[in-house]
Formats: sequence, structure tokens, C-alpha cells
Amino acid sequence: MTSTAAVTSSQALWFASRGTGVVCLLLLTASFVLGIVTTMRVETRGWPRFILAAMHRNVSLLILIFLAVHIVTTVVDAFAPIHYLDAIIPFQSPYRTVWLGLGTVACDLLIALTITSLIRVRLGYSVWRAVHWLAYACWPIALVHGLGTGSDAQASWMTWLVVASLAMVLVAAGWRITATPASQNRVRWGAAAALVIVPVVMLWWARTGPLQPGWSHSFRKSPTTSTVPQATGTR
Repeated sequence: MTSTAAVTSSQALWFASRGTGVVCLLLLTASFVLGIVTTMRVETRGWPRFILAAMHRNVSLLILIFLAVHIVTTVVDAFAPIHYLDAIIPFQSPYRTVWLGLGTVACDLLIALTITSLIRVRLGYSVWRAVHWLAYACWPIALVHGLGTGSDAQASWMTWLVVASLAMVLVAAGWRITATPASQNRVRWGAAAALVIVPVVMLWWARTGPLQPGWSHSFRKSPTTSTVPQATGTR
């Protein structure tokens, strides 16, 4: 009975961790797009600018809630030797070190972006804007983390979700680049080059890595991992 309860609990935590991770990616995509729309000062009679700004802020805060649940369920689950400190200090966990570490980097960036937004008045616009350039790095890092550590990379629904999210981000970023003043041609061309190179590299990596059969099985658990029976499914 105890063994069955442990398996059921582990399975519930596993699904909760996976589900909140996917929700975080969707919310991060929405926050990215809303942030660009807000920066572009787009507004209509039915959607004034302050509503878009409020949506962007609320979505960003909602990300932190789901991120907290994602971290807690991942740590509490005895499947892998992951600790709360691993959510703050990147690349120190023995479990899928690189891919988990990238998730930690994305988490730290999100926290920095949120804190600077909350104290924007005290920081000043120039400092706030400089920090918020990190948002352009946060999304691809989070996506690579999700594909690298997750077991759903080869699922068709995950593929379409990633493709749709990538398309939205590329359109929004491309729109932002076209609106860059001609006086900042170096910035424009640099951003345009990154807009092409980064997705190509990510797609190549996904095709040769997470989308390959046996990707999730190529990792080995640390000997310190708990011996709690594994939940049904592939991790």
C-alpha cells in the first residue's frame, strides 16, 4: 500500500511539474509579445495602452506563480536529486546539468525582470530598459530548458505548441526590429541577424537532440537519487 501511494504521489508531482512548465512557456510567450506591443505604444479605442500594460504586468506576475509551483513540484518529487538551491544557482545539479541549469538562468532572469519592473520608478527608465533587454534572451533559454529536460519534446502537441510560440515571438520581434529608427542601423541589423540565426540553431539542435528517439533515456540518474518507484511514463 505504501509503495502504491508513493508511486501515485510521485506520478502526481511529475504531471504537475510538466504541466506547470508548459504553462510557464505559454505565459512567457504571451508576456514577450505583450511587452513588445506595449513598447510599440499600440492602442485602439477598445484597447487603450494602459490595459495592455496592465495585462503584460499581470501575465508576468502569473508566470512567477506557476514557476514557483513548477520548482516546488520538481524538488519535492523524489525522481531526481534536485534541490531548491538548484533553482537559484545554475549548473550545479548533477541531474541534466546543462538543461536544468538553463532553466535556472531563465528563472533568475525572470526574477530580475519582475523586481526591476516593480521598482521601475526608483531605478529610472534607462536602467529599467537596459535590464529588460534580457527578456529577449529569457524566452529562448526557457524553451531550450523545456525541450532539453522534458520528456514531451517528441509529442506532437508539444511540437505544435513550440512552433506556434516560436512563430508568435518571431513575428513580434520582427515587428519591433522594423520599428527601430534608421539612426540605429547597427542595432537593427544585429537584431535581424539574431532573429534568423537563433531560430535556425535552435531548430537544428532540437532536430538532432530532443527530437531524436531515446533522448530522455540518454541521461542517467545520480546514485544519490531516491529509490521511490517511478511513475508510469518516460521522464
